[in-house]
Amino acid sequence: MLRFVIALPLIGHGLAHISGVLAAWTSFDVGFQDSPWIFTSGVRLSGGIGRVFGLIWLLALIALAGSGVGLILRQAWWPNLALLGSVLSLVAIVPWWKSVPPGAKVGAASDVLLVIVLATPVRETLLD
Repeated sequence: MLRFVIALPLIGHGLAHISGVLAAWTSFDVGFQDSPWIFTSGVRLSGGIGRVFGLIWLLALIALAGSGVGLILRQAWWPNLALLGSVLSLVAIVPWWKSVPPGAKVGAASDVLLVIVLATPVRETLLD
């Protein structure tokens, strides 16, 4: 049962990354603002750099959702994939902090928590 309590939020968090993909690659309104990224005012999510980040969002989606599925299927690799997905998620979100919707900021907080749990000795305590 605990597997599902952890896996379902991982899958949901992964699927939520579709908004970053859609924001970068389509004109759908998914809650992102037309604000520049944190480095310079000339770069927008709809531009070339933004589309590269859209691909990073897609990779985070695949990694996080895949890690949840891996956990359900009792695969030993799921924590490593979850860690990779969380890092990719942070890489995708942080530069666009002024543009992302509030839910993405909550997602970033969960990414930080996952990185702390999965990249420190806490991992062994919780996953044993």
